[in-house]
Amino acid sequence: MKYLTATFHLHTDNLSSDMSDTAFDLIAYLGGEAGFESFEREGDILKGYVQEELFDKDLLSTLLSDFPLPGVAVHYSIEQSEYKDWNEEWESEGFEPIKVDGRCIIHDTKHVVEPTAGMIDVVIDAHMAFGTGTHATTQMMVSQLLSDDLQGKRVLDCGCGTGILSIVASKAGAHEVVAYDIDEWSVENTKHNASLNHVTNIEVLCGARSVLTHVSGVFDHVMANINRNILLQDMRAMCEVMSKSGRLTISGFYEDDAPVLIEEAQSLGLTLQSKMSLGDWVSLSFSS
Repeated sequence: MKYLTATFHLHTDNLSSDMSDTAFDLIAYLGGEAGFESFEREGDILKGYVQEELFDKDLLSTLLSDFPLPGVAVHYSIEQSEYKDWNEEWESEGFEPIKVDGRCIIHDTKHVVEPTAGMIDVVIDAHMAFGTGTHATTQMMVSQLLSDDLQGKRVLDCGCGTGILSIVASKAGAHEVVAYDIDEWSVENTKHNASLNHVTNIEVLCGARSVLTHVSGVFDHVMANINRNILLQDMRAMCEVMSKSGRLTISGFYEDDAPVLIEEAQSLGLTLQSKMSLGDWVSLSFSS
């Protein structure tokens, strides 16, 4: 996938250090509305990173033109990000095995583990894709999956990353899993990890929510570990492919984002069944 880097500058007089921090926090919040995924502070500038396809330039300009701090103006520039494997150093070192609820162990190819009887064993070889189990959102999603009866069910994985959730679902008894991701690297990584885990019932598609128009039938469990804005944009499409007694499980967002996501889900006829928190991150599960 192609990323853009935005460099934000504050234009004002006599802004205190605390107010500068507040201003940059506001930029990050508003930037999230326009599709930005992450930010990093570098002295008196803020850099933001956004997928080119998801960047809403007009919305960002509108939000920043009416900046909520009096006397503060925000200027920014956009450039194409260097295309490289951001995970390269991390991938070379690997990650320590992770246990979820005593029922699943997740590890990389550098760590040989002996799972206890009945424990789901998942090996992940991450290449330019998100989802190893180290992040709080992934752990909560795995926990939510393990709490559901997936035996013989049909599962949809929206934004599959490394394919970890698809693999867990398959090993937890799902009959069929369909996964998709907008990033071609993630699609290939999911296929690779499915092969590593000897899982053969995962179909992996490349694209955004529009790929669902080419998928026949409905799903018993739909899962999505992606950011708040995409969840709000795509939730209706997810609901349209859920069975009448289906379940939707989502994560990838903060506690403050939960109310608006719950409101959207309820407007689509879903009922909140459970909520999990780990640190500042949240996972929600709904029934149709």
